[in-house]
Amino acid sequence: MDELETKKVIGLMSGTSCDSIDAALCMVHPDMKVELIRGINHKYPPHIRAKLFQIFRGEASIQEICQMNFAVGECFANAANILIEEFGKPDIISSHGQTIFHFPKDDTLDDISLRSTFQIGESAVIAKKTGCLTVSNFREADMALGGEGAPLVCFADEKWFKPLKKNFLIQNIGGISNVTVVSKENETFGFDTGLGNIAIDYCMNKFFNKPYDEDGNVAKKGIISDCWLDILMQDEYYFKTPPKTTGREYFNPSYIENTLKLAPESPYDIVATLTALTAKSIAKSYERFIYPSLIPDCVVIGGGGAFNLEMMRILRGYLPNYIELKTHEDFGISNNFKEAMAFALLGYCTYYNIPNNLPECTGAKKRTVLGKITY
Repeated sequence: MDELETKKVIGLMSGTSCDSIDAALCMVHPDMKVELIRGINHKYPPHIRAKLFQIFRGEASIQEICQMNFAVGECFANAANILIEEFGKPDIISSHGQTIFHFPKDDTLDDISLRSTFQIGESAVIAKKTGCLTVSNFREADMALGGEGAPLVCFADEKWFKPLKKNFLIQNIGGISNVTVVSKENETFGFDTGLGNIAIDYCMNKFFNKPYDEDGNVAKKGIISDCWLDILMQDEYYFKTPPKTTGREYFNPSYIENTLKLAPESPYDIVATLTALTAKSIAKSYERFIYPSLIPDCVVIGGGGAFNLEMMRILRGYLPNYIELKTHEDFGISNNFKEAMAFALLGYCTYYNIPNNLPECTGAKKRTVLGKITY
């Protein structure tokens, strides 16, 4: 293996909310620390974003998916080129891509496994339009070893929080919510806790014609329906033992519309209750799968949920008083660009052939190097 050197890396990430491409120019150091130089949120062109949601709904043809793989690759390249114009070319571009389908179940066809995942955003397009070595397609190698292909950010969480020698629950609240458990003595593990912002965003668009609930202001005006919340909390996913992952394939528009049949009349109450659902499902997942073996010192929130003041307030009420509630900013990590920074680190490790999955988080049979390199 080549001796490790500090590398300039652009991390590219678009999550389940599909609100924008997060592009983070980082300096990644040999000790695995990641320094954010500049981050931007690059919006998808409106018709491209609309087409992505058409794909999510299962309404796209093979031709459209094929075309969007290259179109999204160009969007990712455009995001990277904005940073390149200002700061010059990086050593590496590390792209998560845009997940359009994730299927970690044990289904088979003719005794052949159908476990699979699909991220679009063609790496060859990114590499050729930026002139940079590009690392992409991180999830497949983990799934080939029997893992769920997620959560992958746990690797970065361990590198960044383990040295602090406390018991941390690193909670991302994006479209889907996921937690990494980093402790003083135990192996790091993690899983998707369930819904994050997908259902909230869906209802904000449906009832208020807005993409999301800014600062939680709509939820703050509503009243939580305890009856509906109890029904929502009975979903089987919340009781499934980790390792586990989920996504839009499960919490899809049909799922959300079915739950709305039992919802309160007021749209404000609906958003308030869905906000409480995200917070309560997080807290309950801790009670079921973490507290029995670990007493945490601190919960650290990142992603869009960290900006939702009402969600943070509700979550604080569901957590024991002795647990501190902080955000990534308290530890010098961007709430907005944390995942893009994490994929910058993953790409750096791929470049140096360093195993960058955590089987305790994904369920893979062993450690392996994730990602494919396009020159």
